[in-house]
Formats: sequence, structure tokens, C-alpha cells
Amino acid sequence: MTISRLKAIDLFCGCGGISAGLRDANFRVIAGVDIEPKYMATFQHNFRETRSLNADLTKYIPTEIMAILGIEPGELDLLAGGPPCQGFSKNVPRKYRYMHDTNNLLVRTFLDYCEALEPNLILMENVAEMKNGFSQQFSDEVVERLDGAGYSVTPIILNAAEYGIPQRRRRAFFLAARGTTPLESPIATHYKEPLQIGLLDNRAFVNVWEAIGDLPSLHHGEGHYESEYACEAFSDYQRKMRSSSGKVRNHIARRLEPTQYARLASLQPGQGHKDLPDNLKVRGGYSGAYGRLTKEMIAPTITRWVFHPGSGRWGHPVDTRTLTIREVARIQGFNDDYEFVGSFVQQAGQIGNAVPPLLIKQIGLSMRQQLGV
Repeated sequence: MTISRLKAIDLFCGCGGISAGLRDANFRVIAGVDIEPKYMATFQHNFRETRSLNADLTKYIPTEIMAILGIEPGELDLLAGGPPCQGFSKNVPRKYRYMHDTNNLLVRTFLDYCEALEPNLILMENVAEMKNGFSQQFSDEVVERLDGAGYSVTPIILNAAEYGIPQRRRRAFFLAARGTTPLESPIATHYKEPLQIGLLDNRAFVNVWEAIGDLPSLHHGEGHYESEYACEAFSDYQRKMRSSSGKVRNHIARRLEPTQYARLASLQPGQGHKDLPDNLKVRGGYSGAYGRLTKEMIAPTITRWVFHPGSGRWGHPVDTRTLTIREVARIQGFNDDYEFVGSFVQQAGQIGNAVPPLLIKQIGLSMRQQLGV
């Protein structure tokens, strides 16, 4: 039986995490829109047959964008998007978070497009803090506006690790369907302590080494545009992530400054800045600064600062270096066919701000199953 390809648009698409997940769930993404040209370059590189529109959505009224894309109200199956969310993020000090942060208002821009496009389904992603932040004012507004537009809304918080992504990443999602029947949350597929109940065999969280252990070992500053895998895949996750070409790209280790290298070299896997020798200690900083991953752990939330060893636990569990773009992409749930363009720092920002495609795939498949399409 041929499964129909539902038509979707991705607003605030970034480098394409949501679109990649929807494509894997057999949605046809007809357009991606974002203000950042470097992100759109990666999006366009990976979605050759999709309309890529580099635009500031706040500078247009929705009907103008609809005219550019050639789409009518009610024609779209799914409108998806992850409006920028720095105003809610816990990575922003509390004293700098405020209700009318410009980034918070982009949530309202997304709702404007929902009301104008009248899609059958809506998927909006944001940081977990958005759901309950500011006494739930924004969360309540999302529900109220979509309810008023004829949708049943399901606000949920999902942890990517529970859906097979090797990362502890909690995000808020607002799933909406036209009509009175609300969508249910997708069923978790992985558990911290898996149980075998009857014929159901729940899988354990995917750890760091199961995610990246088949990629070539590198010294800092080493790597090539394209390389071979280091070994046969030894985990289901690796087999799922491998490229169709059998080659690895974006696997280059960033060169560290001498002091940065000395700090990482002085630490064992699992250690961090508190374990640095006195002559290499840092003042303050993030709790995971200069931290090294272990093979067995689930990675912390990938951020746009993943390129810098002082901004988090980005040290490789075996090599004395930070993670490569390909390793970060693996941990974020992008398969090896997905190629990133731009400088190392730009690519890190693209991945850190993305939504894990594997998580979106599970949401998309769950939506389809519930609707029987």
C-alpha cells in the first residue's frame, strides 16, 4: 500500500531539523522559511526540491508569504515551526528573561501564520521552559488562540532520550489538529531502565559510544572533507545513522588553543573543570565546562556553543579533543547523509539550535497513525 505524502511547510526552519524528521515520516515539505542565510544554505543543500525562502516572517503579513509560496488557506496538511526561544531559555540568566522579549513575540508570529494558513495539523516546538514560564501566559495564549481557530491542542514536554536520541534534551511541543479530537503524545520507545513485559521489549537509552563509536579517531585539528568509517557499525543507532554513500563527512576536529588542549589532556572521561589542576583552573563558567563525556553516558543538551570546550561537556570520551560536527550531528539525531555548510562555528550553531529529526519523525508517524493516513 502506498502511503500518501502529506504536504507540510516549515517556518523558522533553521538548518532543517524539523523538515528532516517530517521527510522521514513521509511528509512532503514544500517550503522552508528562515531569516538566517547561513542556516538556509544548509537547508537548501539538503532539500534540493523544496522551496527555500530566506525571509523575516515579521516583515510580511501571512497572505504575502502564502502568495510567494503559491498556497491557499486550508490547502496545507501540516504547518510546523520552532520560533526562536531565547527569551524563555534557562541558558539565559533569569534576570535577563522577560515577558516581552522580542524572541518571545515570534511565537505570536507563528500563530498568525497558523490562523491564516488554516492547516489540518500544527506542530510547534520550543524550549521546555516555554510551557510553564511566565505563569504559563504564553502557553495559555497558544492554546487559546488555536482553540479559537478551531483546533484541539495538546501541549506536551518530551525528552529526546526517550525516543532513541543519545541526548537529554527536553522540549515543549504544541500539537494541534483541526476539530474536537486532540492528538495524543507519541509513545516513548526508550527507557532509562527498560522492562520486558510480554512481547514488548522496551529499549534502553542510547549512549554516547553507541552513537559515535564507529567514527574515525582524530587528533585535534585533524580530519578530512570525506573519510571512511572506522569499523563496522556495532549498534542499531549507528546502522540507522550511516550514510547511503558509505562515507563520513563533516568529521573534522577543531584545533584547540594550547591551554584548552592542556586542560582536556589533564582530565579523564567524566571529569570536568572542578578536576583541573590548580595551574589550569578556570574562573566560574558553566557547570560542565571542560567536561569530557564517557562512553556510557547520555549526552547533555547540545547547544550552539558546542564548538567551545569551556561552554559545556563537549570533550570526546577517548580522544583529547572536542566533538566534531558529525559527532554532534549524530548526537542530535541527524543521519550521516545530512551535510552542513558554513564555518565550524556556524555549523555548530545550526545543529545546536535544531530540533532532533529522529524526535520529529516519531511525532510525525504518531500523528499519521492517529489520523489513519
